[in-house]
Amino acid sequence: MVKLQVQRGDLRAVRGDLVFVPLPEGDARAAVRRLDRRLATALARRLGDGAFRGRTDELLVHHGERTTAFLGIGRAPVADDAWRRAGARARQEAERQRARRVAVYLGENGASREVLAAFGEGFLLAGYRFGRYLSNDDGQRRVERLAMVGETVAGTAALRPVVSAVEAVVREVFRARDLVNEPASVKTPRFLAEQATALAVEIPGLEVEVWDAERIARENLAGLLAVARGSREEPRFIILRYAGAAAGPHVALVGKAITFDSGGLSLKPAKSMETMKYDMAGGAAVIGGVAAAARLGLPVRVTGYVPATENLPGGSAQKPGDVIRYRNGKTVEVLNTDAEGRLILADALALAGLEKPDVMIDVATLTGACRVALGSLFAAVMGNDQRLVDTLLAAGRAAGEPLWQLPLVVEYREDLKSPIADLKNVGGDSAGAIIAGLFLEEFVGGTRWAHLDIAGPAFTEKDLPHAPRGATGFGVRLLVRCLQRLAEEHAGH
Repeated sequence: MVKLQVQRGDLRAVRGDLVFVPLPEGDARAAVRRLDRRLATALARRLGDGAFRGRTDELLVHHGERTTAFLGIGRAPVADDAWRRAGARARQEAERQRARRVAVYLGENGASREVLAAFGEGFLLAGYRFGRYLSNDDGQRRVERLAMVGETVAGTAALRPVVSAVEAVVREVFRARDLVNEPASVKTPRFLAEQATALAVEIPGLEVEVWDAERIARENLAGLLAVARGSREEPRFIILRYAGAAAGPHVALVGKAITFDSGGLSLKPAKSMETMKYDMAGGAAVIGGVAAAARLGLPVRVTGYVPATENLPGGSAQKPGDVIRYRNGKTVEVLNTDAEGRLILADALALAGLEKPDVMIDVATLTGACRVALGSLFAAVMGNDQRLVDTLLAAGRAAGEPLWQLPLVVEYREDLKSPIADLKNVGGDSAGAIIAGLFLEEFVGGTRWAHLDIAGPAFTEKDLPHAPRGATGFGVRLLVRCLQRLAEEHAGH
């Protein structure tokens, strides 16, 4: 990973193969006057002909004694996510320029903790590549260092924790991306459990427990066993535990981990299966979120639950019309085996509720309906506690992983009624994402709970500023910021 550094100094003191100077829209001319004379003269000509105005999509490269790139950051006040996007665009340009030592001049007043964290995070995130199976890597990943320079930067020792926190979280985002991008033939439930177990050795304070098929049966996790029946790969149930030194809230995180989803006997079309290795992105986000909390030493107690299995149409696969009896006594008629994520999440939610956590949050690539409704840039959030939903919405804005609240419409609960069981696992042709949320709510008891449907943003079909095509790691940064906010709320009481 690129090394981040923080330095105090003016633009003349900045050293690097490529130096970025962020400039705001509408104030670019005033900002130019603060540059050294040669740069100001060169840039003033470009400003005069309208080639650069400081908009967020603009970048102007000037080759002189050193290569300087002017980054548009939009109109003031510049939000943290605009700085994050600027960092991502800077990384992309640095790789195009094949620069090794990169610097950014954050101005006289711009180098706050928030700006440093956002720019550095974007710069690191944009450098991710999954090249494990490429026989001919183009070798463009040349950047070794990013120096963030400002004239009002506090002492580098004081800011080192800010940089370290960014590096720790990005490391777990990359881990989540790697897990999702791994081919499904490699990324079996057993493989996922082994990767989680290795984290306990790597990260102090993190404990990992893995249940095999026999233990899963003893614990009566009937939904997980039912979905796993069609596969020769045994299921796994992964539990991650971290407890901060200071007393804080107990948060249960539940992540769906279908390592490959064919739809079961309700088989998906071939085209729809092409990316179904990503159906465990919720589980990857929970693994990354708990690991990041442990790395950061957050003052919370977190328990992560990750039910993992394949969903295949083998000879022993569950059939439409089957009934599952859960450990909490509820029965579910399975009418569509491709609505399997909610079946394994129900196990985990019911189990998590036994520990009486203060808060329960599940994360899942749950419904195509959510992707249709919100597209590929927003995830849905719904829950039984508005204060928790508001905390998640705020955390999403801060993380640059936006959420949109959907209502849990009580009247739609009628669509889940079955003539032979307490529930059926699908509703009608409409409100699919909400129906799925209502199904999950049946298994949370009275716990404060929120559901995140990340089916849209967990995997991208095109390159984004902060992520290439493939897994985005969506949810890790959001969960970390949510845990921080929950800890602050708890301390305030």
